[in-house]
Amino acid sequence: MLSNSSILITGGTGSFGHTFVPMTLEKYNPRRLVIFSRDEMKQWEMAKLYGNDKRVRFFIGDVRDKDRLARALDGIEFVVHAAATKIVPTAEYNPFECVKTNVLGAMNLIDACIDCGVKRVVALSTDKASSPANLYGATKLASDKLFVAGNAYAGFHNTRFAVVRYGNVMGSRGSVIPYFLSLAEKGVLPITDKRMTRFMITLEQGVDLVWHAFEDMVGGEIYVKKIPSMKITELARAVTPDAKLEIVGIRPGEKLHEQMIGIEDALHTYEYPDYYKVLPAIHNWSNDPERIKDGKKVQQDFIYSSDTNADWMSAEFLSRWIMANRNIIGLI
Repeated sequence: MLSNSSILITGGTGSFGHTFVPMTLEKYNPRRLVIFSRDEMKQWEMAKLYGNDKRVRFFIGDVRDKDRLARALDGIEFVVHAAATKIVPTAEYNPFECVKTNVLGAMNLIDACIDCGVKRVVALSTDKASSPANLYGATKLASDKLFVAGNAYAGFHNTRFAVVRYGNVMGSRGSVIPYFLSLAEKGVLPITDKRMTRFMITLEQGVDLVWHAFEDMVGGEIYVKKIPSMKITELARAVTPDAKLEIVGIRPGEKLHEQMIGIEDALHTYEYPDYYKVLPAIHNWSNDPERIKDGKKVQQDFIYSSDTNADWMSAEFLSRWIMANRNIIGLI
């Protein structure tokens, strides 16, 4: 589907974009792949990685600016929406800015994609959007709802929207693994709470889920990747086995455990070998055979939470992963 196509990724200079772009260029050889973001320095640095590759284009702009989005989307067939204000404490202390990017930016993109005749849009979500306890999660829940409803909002236009949701991205810029690595020499790692757990996913797995969503979507689906959980204490042990753990308490807006599917969504959730699919409650879409395909409905009391997950990542596995990927951890 993506072969010889025109693709745009918002927030394309972030961690996800740095993985999505080379993987997509190699697998699908798109005609044009546009990186849309607001940071000219990050674009300049990223552009150096692709030299004279005419398939890769860079477009300065902000999802808050609907007119700029419309210009960037001219001739685009597929969109990945990765732009977001996503650091939990930053969102708590700058709520207006978070809403402008994550909610109003989503609205702008939906409108612009419909008006420009984009075929399919996949938006990136987060485990924090399920039963949110912080502003970032609340804005991403609102964004998810907007993209789901966008399929009805499109009317007679052919633009279709879907969402992918996953947890902590291993080694991404600003995440816990590079943070712990930066403190390793001090021998003391700050731990919020020894009971804390998180879902763990690689960037490559995230890209695969987006590709699958483009191929599978009818419109309005939320795809949730099956991934392992990890205890924060095990994560710390993987980074520095002998480090002393200093309990510092949960930061504003943080959860003890993360959740990707709440009990409220269980009535509309179907299970597949490698993922779950939450179907829209609106318009009776959750009973649509074309959207369900070969899925198996989950139990009514189903919850997909990091503390009750059946799959766990060991400190030994993460330690090996860190050794294999140390040269890129925290850089993208």
